[in-house]
Amino acid sequence: MRNPDLARDYVRRASVRLRALDVLFDGESWADVVRESQEIVELTLKALLRVSGIDPPRIHDVSEVVLAERERLPVEIHSDLEALAAISRQLRRDRELAFYGAEDLTPSGFYSRDDAEEARTGARKVVEAVRPHV
Repeated sequence: MRNPDLARDYVRRASVRLRALDVLFDGESWADVVRESQEIVELTLKALLRVSGIDPPRIHDVSEVVLAERERLPVEIHSDLEALAAISRQLRRDRELAFYGAEDLTPSGFYSRDDAEEARTGARKVVEAVRPHV
């Protein structure tokens, strides 16, 4: 890897953002919890790729790359990869909608506490799984 500090920085920032999720959650800003969770997952999985010597593509969901490069990733994380990829895919689908909404959809009215809890739980799982390997 060219810059191991970059991967560590990604995980550090993702960890700080996890704490911010709690503030957003306590404020019942469900759409923002979903959006921020996606960014946390994106940063964290890109850190995993970087620390494994893989330059991550400039896309928001790197789940396909994570699965395709399984053999280059730490063996200890292999059993978690399918779940981490699924979390990334799900949150990617909500990325723009949670932030911008649509003509017929207001993010604050669309996302629920359950959506936010699922997103926050997924983000925590990804960071906890990846952090020891970066």
